[in-house]
Amino acid sequence: MNKPADLPAAAAAAVPAPVPIHGLHHFAYRCRDAEETRHFYEDILGLPLWHIIQSDHVPSTGEYCPYTHIFFRMTDGSCVAFFDLGDDLACEPSPNTPAWVNHLALRVDSVAELEQIKARLQHHGVEVIGVTDHHIFQSIYFFDPNGIRLELSAQLASQMQMLHESRSAHARLAEWSRRKAEWRAQRAAGSGSAVLKPQQNDRPEVVARPSGASAGR
Repeated sequence: MNKPADLPAAAAAAVPAPVPIHGLHHFAYRCRDAEETRHFYEDILGLPLWHIIQSDHVPSTGEYCPYTHIFFRMTDGSCVAFFDLGDDLACEPSPNTPAWVNHLALRVDSVAELEQIKARLQHHGVEVIGVTDHHIFQSIYFFDPNGIRLELSAQLASQMQMLHESRSAHARLAEWSRRKAEWRAQRAAGSGSAVLKPQQNDRPEVVARPSGASAGR
Protein backbone atom coordinates (compact mmCIF):
# COMPACT_ATOMS: atom_id res chain seq x y z
CA MET A 1 0.00 0.00 0.00
CA ASN A 2 1.36 3.40 -0.94
CA LYS A 3 1.98 5.98 1.70
CA PRO A 4 0.26 9.36 1.14
CA ALA A 5 3.65 10.88 0.20
CA ASP A 6 4.00 8.30 -2.61
CA LEU A 7 0.64 9.11 -4.20
CA PRO A 8 0.28 11.38 -7.24
CA ALA A 9 -0.17 15.01 -6.25
CA ALA A 10 -3.88 15.10 -7.11
CA ALA A 11 -4.62 11.93 -5.16
CA ALA A 12 -2.52 13.08 -2.21
CA ALA A 13 -4.44 16.35 -2.11
CA ALA A 14 -7.68 14.39 -1.70
CA VAL A 15 -6.43 12.54 1.40
CA PRO A 16 -8.00 14.08 4.52
CA ALA A 17 -5.60 15.77 6.90
CA PRO A 18 -5.00 14.33 10.38
CA VAL A 19 -7.34 15.64 13.05
CA PRO A 20 -6.08 16.97 16.39
CA ILE A 21 -5.80 14.24 19.02
CA HIS A 22 -6.04 16.06 22.33
CA GLY A 23 -5.23 13.35 24.82
CA LEU A 24 -6.27 10.04 26.30
CA HIS A 25 -10.00 9.33 26.57
CA HIS A 26 -9.53 5.95 28.23
CA PHE A 27 -7.27 2.93 28.16
CA ALA A 28 -9.01 -0.39 28.74
CA TYR A 29 -7.80 -3.72 30.13
CA ARG A 30 -9.45 -6.96 31.14
CA CYS A 31 -9.80 -7.49 34.89
CA ARG A 32 -10.46 -10.60 36.94
CA ASP A 33 -12.99 -9.02 39.29
CA ALA A 34 -14.57 -5.57 39.08
CA GLU A 35 -14.81 -5.03 42.84
CA GLU A 36 -11.23 -6.15 43.46
CA THR A 37 -10.11 -3.74 40.75
CA ARG A 38 -12.30 -0.92 42.11
CA HIS A 39 -10.79 -1.34 45.57
CA PHE A 40 -7.27 -1.02 44.20
CA TYR A 41 -7.85 1.94 41.89
CA GLU A 42 -10.34 3.88 44.01
CA ASP A 43 -9.54 3.05 47.63
CA ILE A 44 -5.75 2.76 47.31
CA LEU A 45 -4.75 4.88 44.30
CA GLY A 46 -7.55 7.41 44.77
CA LEU A 47 -9.09 7.34 41.28
CA PRO A 48 -12.88 7.67 41.61
CA LEU A 49 -15.17 5.15 39.95
CA TRP A 50 -16.69 7.40 37.28
CA HIS A 51 -18.82 5.33 34.94
CA ILE A 52 -20.09 1.80 34.38
CA ILE A 53 -21.47 0.12 31.26
CA GLN A 54 -23.04 -3.35 31.26
CA SER A 55 -24.27 -5.36 28.28
CA ASP A 56 -24.55 -8.82 26.75
CA HIS A 57 -23.27 -7.85 23.29
CA VAL A 58 -20.21 -5.91 22.13
CA PRO A 59 -21.28 -2.69 20.35
CA SER A 60 -18.35 -2.64 17.89
CA THR A 61 -18.51 -6.28 16.76
CA GLY A 62 -22.00 -7.42 17.74
CA GLU A 63 -20.64 -10.62 19.28
CA TYR A 64 -22.20 -12.14 22.38
CA CYS A 65 -19.90 -11.54 25.36
CA PRO A 66 -21.52 -10.34 28.60
CA TYR A 67 -19.42 -7.71 30.34
CA THR A 68 -19.25 -5.05 33.02
CA HIS A 69 -17.12 -2.08 31.91
CA ILE A 70 -15.85 0.25 34.68
CA PHE A 71 -14.04 3.59 34.35
CA PHE A 72 -11.79 5.39 36.84
CA ARG A 73 -11.29 9.12 36.27
CA MET A 74 -8.04 11.07 36.50
CA THR A 75 -7.88 14.79 37.22
CA ASP A 76 -7.54 15.74 33.53
CA GLY A 77 -10.78 13.92 32.67
CA SER A 78 -9.18 10.85 31.08
CA CYS A 79 -9.89 7.38 32.42
CA VAL A 80 -8.40 3.98 33.06
CA ALA A 81 -11.05 1.36 32.29
CA PHE A 82 -11.56 -2.36 32.77
CA PHE A 83 -13.77 -5.17 31.48
CA ASP A 84 -15.01 -7.84 33.88
CA LEU A 85 -16.21 -10.62 31.54
CA GLY A 86 -17.85 -12.53 34.37
CA ASP A 87 -15.59 -15.58 34.18
CA ASP A 88 -13.13 -14.70 36.99
CA LEU A 89 -10.16 -14.74 34.59
CA ALA A 90 -7.48 -12.06 34.34
CA CYS A 91 -5.42 -11.11 31.29
CA GLU A 92 -2.61 -13.53 30.62
CA PRO A 93 0.83 -11.95 30.06
CA SER A 94 2.27 -12.05 26.57
CA PRO A 95 4.37 -15.23 26.29
CA ASN A 96 7.13 -13.56 24.25
CA THR A 97 7.37 -10.23 26.08
CA PRO A 98 9.18 -9.44 29.36
CA ALA A 99 6.77 -8.43 32.13
CA TRP A 100 8.29 -4.93 32.41
CA VAL A 101 7.61 -3.98 28.78
CA ASN A 102 3.82 -3.59 28.57
CA HIS A 103 2.72 -1.05 31.17
CA LEU A 104 0.61 2.03 31.79
CA ALA A 105 2.40 5.17 32.98
CA LEU A 106 0.44 7.87 34.79
CA ARG A 107 1.64 11.32 35.83
CA VAL A 108 1.85 12.91 39.27
CA ASP A 109 3.05 16.42 40.12
CA SER A 110 6.29 15.86 42.02
CA VAL A 111 8.87 13.42 43.32
CA ALA A 112 7.53 14.13 46.81
CA GLU A 113 4.14 12.81 45.66
CA LEU A 114 5.87 9.72 44.25
CA GLU A 115 7.35 9.06 47.67
CA GLN A 116 3.96 9.66 49.30
CA ILE A 117 2.03 7.24 47.08
CA LYS A 118 4.86 4.70 47.31
CA ALA A 119 4.48 4.69 51.09
CA ARG A 120 0.71 4.34 50.74
CA LEU A 121 1.02 1.40 48.35
CA GLN A 122 3.52 -0.33 50.61
CA HIS A 123 1.18 0.19 53.57
CA HIS A 124 -1.41 -1.78 51.60
CA GLY A 125 1.06 -4.58 50.90
CA VAL A 126 1.90 -3.61 47.31
CA GLU A 127 5.51 -4.23 46.24
CA VAL A 128 7.01 -1.10 44.69
CA ILE A 129 10.22 -0.51 42.71
CA GLY A 130 11.75 2.97 42.71
CA VAL A 131 11.97 5.87 42.85
CA THR A 132 13.82 5.25 39.54
CA ASP A 133 15.69 8.06 37.81
CA HIS A 134 15.03 8.39 34.07
CA HIS A 135 16.79 11.80 33.89
CA ILE A 136 13.82 13.61 32.30
CA PHE A 137 11.40 12.11 34.86
CA GLN A 138 11.38 9.84 37.90
CA SER A 139 9.08 6.87 38.42
CA ILE A 140 7.84 4.11 40.67
CA TYR A 141 6.60 0.73 39.40
CA PHE A 142 4.12 -1.81 40.75
CA PHE A 143 1.49 -4.33 39.62
CA ASP A 144 -2.27 -4.08 40.05
CA PRO A 145 -4.38 -7.11 41.13
CA ASN A 146 -4.73 -8.17 37.48
CA GLY A 147 -0.99 -8.39 36.86
CA ILE A 148 -0.94 -5.10 34.93
CA ARG A 149 2.27 -3.17 35.41
CA LEU A 150 1.73 0.46 36.40
CA GLU A 151 4.17 3.34 36.48
CA LEU A 152 3.68 6.66 38.25
CA SER A 153 5.96 9.39 36.95
CA ALA A 154 6.96 12.90 37.97
CA GLN A 155 8.31 15.05 35.14
CA LEU A 156 11.67 16.77 35.77
CA ALA A 157 12.61 18.15 32.35
CA SER A 158 11.16 21.46 31.20
CA GLN A 159 9.15 21.90 28.02
CA MET A 160 12.19 23.60 26.44
CA GLN A 161 14.42 20.62 27.23
CA MET A 162 11.87 18.20 25.81
CA LEU A 163 11.52 20.34 22.67
CA HIS A 164 15.30 20.30 22.24
CA GLU A 165 15.44 16.52 22.62
CA SER A 166 12.54 16.02 20.23
CA ARG A 167 14.57 17.56 17.40
CA SER A 168 16.88 14.54 17.25
CA ALA A 169 14.20 11.86 17.68
CA HIS A 170 13.55 11.23 13.97
CA ALA A 171 17.25 11.05 13.11
CA ARG A 172 17.92 8.60 15.93
CA LEU A 173 14.99 6.40 14.94
CA ALA A 174 16.10 6.45 11.30
CA GLU A 175 19.58 5.26 12.33
CA TRP A 176 18.03 2.48 14.41
CA SER A 177 15.87 1.44 11.44
CA ARG A 178 18.90 1.44 9.11
CA ARG A 179 20.86 -0.75 11.51
CA LYS A 180 17.85 -3.03 11.99
CA ALA A 181 17.60 -3.57 8.22
CA GLU A 182 21.27 -4.59 8.17
CA TRP A 183 20.70 -6.90 11.16
CA ARG A 184 17.75 -8.57 9.45
CA ALA A 185 19.84 -9.16 6.34
CA GLN A 186 22.62 -10.69 8.42
CA ARG A 187 20.15 -12.94 10.24
CA ALA A 188 18.64 -14.06 6.95
CA ALA A 189 22.14 -14.96 5.78
CA GLY A 190 22.73 -17.04 8.90
CA SER A 191 24.99 -14.61 10.74
CA GLY A 192 24.62 -11.71 13.12
CA SER A 193 23.69 -11.49 16.78
CA ALA A 194 20.46 -12.78 18.30
CA VAL A 195 19.35 -9.29 19.27
CA LEU A 196 20.16 -5.82 17.99
CA LYS A 197 21.57 -3.38 20.52
CA PRO A 198 20.86 0.36 20.12
CA GLN A 199 23.52 2.63 18.70
CA GLN A 200 23.90 4.52 21.97
CA ASN A 201 23.21 3.92 25.66
CA ASP A 202 21.23 6.74 27.26
CA ARG A 203 21.39 5.12 30.71
CA PRO A 204 25.02 3.97 31.16
CA GLU A 205 24.72 4.21 34.93
CA VAL A 206 22.16 1.38 35.08
CA VAL A 207 23.65 -2.01 35.90
CA ALA A 208 21.99 -5.42 36.01
CA ARG A 209 19.98 -5.97 39.17
CA PRO A 210 19.43 -9.32 40.91
CA SER A 211 16.46 -11.25 39.56
CA GLY A 212 13.34 -11.62 41.65
CA ALA A 213 12.27 -7.98 41.98
CA SER A 214 8.82 -8.65 40.54
CA ALA A 215 7.61 -5.04 40.45
CA GLY A 216 10.62 -4.04 38.42
CA ARG A 217 10.69 -6.83 35.88
